[in-house]
Amino acid sequence: MSKMFFAGILAAGAAGALIAPVAAQGATLGPAAALCNSNSTAVLVDVRGFKARTGTLRVQIYNANSTYLEKRKWLDRVDVPVAKSGNMQVCVPVKAEGNYVISVRHDINGNGKSDRSDGAGLSGNPDMKVSDFIFKRKPRLATVSFAVGGATKRVPVTLNYVNGLSFDPV
Repeated sequence: MSKMFFAGILAAGAAGALIAPVAAQGATLGPAAALCNSNSTAVLVDVRGFKARTGTLRVQIYNANSTYLEKRKWLDRVDVPVAKSGNMQVCVPVKAEGNYVISVRHDINGNGKSDRSDGAGLSGNPDMKVSDFIFKRKPRLATVSFAVGGATKRVPVTLNYVNGLSFDPV
C-alpha cells in the first residue's frame, strides 16, 4: 500500500455510519452531478466534519476487492473546491452495479500534496489508529464496502484529522 495513501488518509476514524438512500439535499457537486440528480447508478458522497473551509476535496472510488486503497487502483476521482459552509454532496459515477469503497481527502491548503494537517475519511467511517498507518493496515473490507444498485447510493463520510497521536472528527 502506498505511503501517499497513509499520509493522505491520516484520519479515517469515527463511529460507523449507516449508508442511507439518496434524499434531496443541497447542491450536488462534481462533473457527474447530473447522474445523482436523476437517481442514476452513481454514488453521492455526503462529506461532513470540515476542520477548515479552505483547499480542495478529493473523492476516490475503488472496487471492493483486495486492491482497494492501493495507489493508482481507483476507478474514478473527483476534485472540488471546499464549500464555504455545510456538508458537501459529491457525485461519483460508477460504470456498473456492484460493491465499492470510497476514500475522501481534505487538502486543507490546496497544494495537491498530503500534509499532516489534511483530513480524510472512508466509507463506513472505520475507527483507525496511528499504528494502522505505521504498519500499513487497511480497515476490514466488510467495514468500508457498500453495494450500489440501479439507483444513486448516498454514502456519508465524516472527515477526521490528526489530533496528537489519534485521528478524530472535529
